[in-house]
Amino acid sequence: MQTPSLNLNRQEFGDPINKDNVLTLEGAHILLNEWVLNERLKVHMKQVGHLMKEYALQEGMAAFEAHKWHLAGLLHDADWDQWPDQHCRKIIEELETRSIDPEIIRAIACHGPRYFGVEPRTTMDKMLYAFDELSGLVHAYSLMRPEGYVGMEVKGVKKRLKDKTFAAQVNREDIEDAAQRAEINLEDLIAFVVAKQGFAELS
Repeated sequence: MQTPSLNLNRQEFGDPINKDNVLTLEGAHILLNEWVLNERLKVHMKQVGHLMKEYALQEGMAAFEAHKWHLAGLLHDADWDQWPDQHCRKIIEELETRSIDPEIIRAIACHGPRYFGVEPRTTMDKMLYAFDELSGLVHAYSLMRPEGYVGMEVKGVKKRLKDKTFAAQVNREDIEDAAQRAEINLEDLIAFVVAKQGFAELS
């Protein structure tokens, strides 16, 4: 049986008239908890959401803008658990139905260019792509370390990146591609993930 294509076959999402229309954090969590039953996936989504928010704040963005980044990360995999054959398509359609800011929707559509066929344009697009796979690998590495994130070093993460048998589901090519598109040194990206993800109060 052939796996259905996840290609979204479009490049534009949402309606510009809905700019700055967002879910509250509570509303996003209600959606997340209704759609995502897998607790490990919930942790991943919260971690990526946290990284997005922290990066936006680090870049000097206002709290409302950082909230939009947070939502994009928090909801990017919302349909993966129950509807993997509709991954990305279903959450995008849900957010479009709710008249959510197209910037958030498009960032979600960009988190896997090779799968969804949507090229990252904005910094939000590029950073969600950059954090997604790397976040998962860093978290997997923390679970095998006796002290978790404490004392984790960039060189240890890079060693696991080179070991294709470790967290084999993590796509190394996507990590390299995303860092290049975001124009961020991979070591700096890893350092940010380790620092911000490991000691986070996830929300």
